[in-house]
Amino acid sequence: MPQDTEDAYTRLTVGEKEIILIGTAHISQESVDTVTTAIKELQPDTVCVELDAQRYQSLINQKGWESLNLKDVIRKGQLPFLLANLALSSYQKRMGLQTGVKPGAELAAAAQTAVDMGLEMELVDRNIRTTLLRVWRKTGLWNKIKVMAALFGSLFEKQDLDEQELAKLRQSDTLSSMLEEMGTLLPSVKQILVDERDSYMAYHIKNAPGETILAVIGAAHQPGIERQLQLDIPAETIEDISQVPEKSTTSRMLPWLIPAIVIALFIGGFFFGNPEKFADAAIAWVLANGILSATGALLAWGHPITVISAFFAAPLTSLNPTIGAGFVTGLVQAFVAAPTVRDMEMVGEDLINIRGWWRNRLARVMLVFLFSSIGSAAGTFIALGWLKNMFQ
Repeated sequence: MPQDTEDAYTRLTVGEKEIILIGTAHISQESVDTVTTAIKELQPDTVCVELDAQRYQSLINQKGWESLNLKDVIRKGQLPFLLANLALSSYQKRMGLQTGVKPGAELAAAAQTAVDMGLEMELVDRNIRTTLLRVWRKTGLWNKIKVMAALFGSLFEKQDLDEQELAKLRQSDTLSSMLEEMGTLLPSVKQILVDERDSYMAYHIKNAPGETILAVIGAAHQPGIERQLQLDIPAETIEDISQVPEKSTTSRMLPWLIPAIVIALFIGGFFFGNPEKFADAAIAWVLANGILSATGALLAWGHPITVISAFFAAPLTSLNPTIGAGFVTGLVQAFVAAPTVRDMEMVGEDLINIRGWWRNRLARVMLVFLFSSIGSAAGTFIALGWLKNMFQ
């Protein structure tokens, strides 16, 4: 073991329990060696791991993508979540390439070692979908834009690290560090991504079965979890932060507001505006939405049929808040250029570099969804300015 045993972890006494915390890096072989050796030497009653059920399955089931029903994902409106999840995953995998360790290897090793030794094993992290939805629904519009920029900017960020930076990465939790940097700019985001999860994990670690609990957590979470373990966290608090908040009234109304304004402008223009300008405005609406959405699909290397569908769907979906242009184009792309078994198997590796997002058919469906949606939204706002000309 690279470190002395006593230096590898922190011992705490909480009530009648001894809790042993091991702060790890998610892309470090040293962390893998540390957790496996510590579990074997200490033989705790329970091993707690910073994973939720979904992330655990993705770590132990390398062929999980093969069973993905992409069309169902699109129909259920879960494609944005899947895209965000892959963005975070690809960031860590690029870092992992430079340290030579698969992201989350120490978490998988801790869980497997506990199972092999017949120990209790608890997954103590909050569901990642709940975390991301809480961020989205508790964040204002401007901060949403910042979050998206930080998240998807990481997709195209090329980092070449020197030996000093690599050494620092091996001693920290890469993903949590990235999220904490985001939290510096957006405190409300940090509260959800880091602080709430610290409370959630501390509560479940403290309530894990047995008298000796060993918890494997990201290094960035260790200080917060140590503090939270000393507090009496009510079960109601954990229940509250485990819920996906309802959409705000503004969030529910906004998707209907823009179509309502557009329809009102068309009705007003028809009855009270210049007839010639009304026809021009209608054509402008179709062209602005259709061309920009189709351009987005084209930039994502969408199939020609997908590009055509974007042109015809966007002017209509812009008036219907229950369905977006990306929903249509993503579904069409999934049908006409369905991801192959190879695409499903290799998606993790392909997304490590920028070209892979366009080369992999599964990722390309997501890009088609994203770019055509952005194009349609841009077309809507551009066309709104032209619609006012009907009354001049």
